[in-house]
Amino acid sequence: MAKNKLWDKGFSIDEKIERFTVGKDRSLDLLLAPWDILGTLAHVRMLTSVGLLSKDELARLQPALRSLYVQAREGKLLIEDDVEDIHSQVELLLTRELGELGKKVHTGRSRNDQVLVDLKLFSRAAIEKTVHRVEALFRLFQRRSEENKEVLMPGYTHLQVAMPSSFGLWFGAWAEALSDDMHMMVAAWKLCNRNPLGSAAGYGSSAPLNRSLTTRLLGFEKMDWNSICAQLSRGKTEWTVASAYASIAATLARFAADCCLYGSQNFGFVRLPRELTTGSSIMPHKKNPDVFELLRAHFNRIAAVPESIRSITANLPSGYFRDMQLLKELYLPLFAEMDDCLDIALFAVEHLEVVDGLMNNPLYATAFSVEEVNRLVREEGVPFREAYRKAGEAIEAGSFKFNGKLHHTHEGSIGNLANDEIAASLLRTLADFDFSGVHGALDALLKGD
Repeated sequence: MAKNKLWDKGFSIDEKIERFTVGKDRSLDLLLAPWDILGTLAHVRMLTSVGLLSKDELARLQPALRSLYVQAREGKLLIEDDVEDIHSQVELLLTRELGELGKKVHTGRSRNDQVLVDLKLFSRAAIEKTVHRVEALFRLFQRRSEENKEVLMPGYTHLQVAMPSSFGLWFGAWAEALSDDMHMMVAAWKLCNRNPLGSAAGYGSSAPLNRSLTTRLLGFEKMDWNSICAQLSRGKTEWTVASAYASIAATLARFAADCCLYGSQNFGFVRLPRELTTGSSIMPHKKNPDVFELLRAHFNRIAAVPESIRSITANLPSGYFRDMQLLKELYLPLFAEMDDCLDIALFAVEHLEVVDGLMNNPLYATAFSVEEVNRLVREEGVPFREAYRKAGEAIEAGSFKFNGKLHHTHEGSIGNLANDEIAASLLRTLADFDFSGVHGALDALLKGD
């Protein structure tokens, strides 16, 4: 039973209630530990600046907090069985080391704004890692696109053979889709890059806080100005970030589905080296693309997280409610799952083999019907509708042939992939992430500058 509570009033609650209300916080809060300590470090610097702590007290608190931060980063800081959460654990450890001084660090704060700032700092760092992985996957897709821009494949609509495509166009499509997904990630980053610290339980504090100072110390772009709005960001922040991740996941789930389909014997467009496949316990010939099937499942699960978050927070009145505690169980594991999947996707895409000569198969002859229609229009001046009719009649009669050359010149076609323009677009989006500014602020905070 947790005896060390920030809200302790000298009485105990039932052990069953204790276990139910604490839930999984002791394990999940370990992910927030370094960020909780950084938030406290900025808070005590601010308390000193407004005269609520002395410089001597700050001189004792800062090294103690830095030591705890190192322990947390190394995974050595644990939440004890009789402690409720990471906020309580940090204050308890400070009190053990520094006595009554440790009890002063909560001045002007609530656990509500503590967890808000922890989540925003944690999310901000997680977004940075994910953005770098997505950028690496983007560049891999673009490289594979350029390598295979001359290798034709059939394009499909309604799962019916449609028009000639290329592996260059196919790989390039996923790169641009990821570039589009980064716009949502920028929105998530900007929401996480606002400081809620000082909003306390949602109504501010009568302590003379300097919220602008903690905003600068923690490298936030700006603060959540209104204290109630800061509390409203709980749930909204998680939903926005999860939605950005869901966008990436939805893109990559469709890519994985393509790989599963195109890798089957009926298509035979791509294949994985045998060492990247698994087998069957009964069928000796099987080489299964489990890596893409599992990626598809993981990405689809990630894509469902925003709706699960919304189902918890929908229609809650303003202010804090304990319902929000359950958001951690949905939200915090999201990042490691996505990053693991991105790492596997990078490995799989690198080793994915494409099959050349596909369009020589008579099965795909009708895919060139539009090419013939456009040739008649371009070279013989036949009206489009008449050219369409002539090609259709030849197909119905079984006499259709296309002996011309592919003539795709517009931007974004198989003859003009526009990969350079797509790469430039991504760079413009990435410029909206001020990763270096955040690192500079947090490094200075840890050094005491």
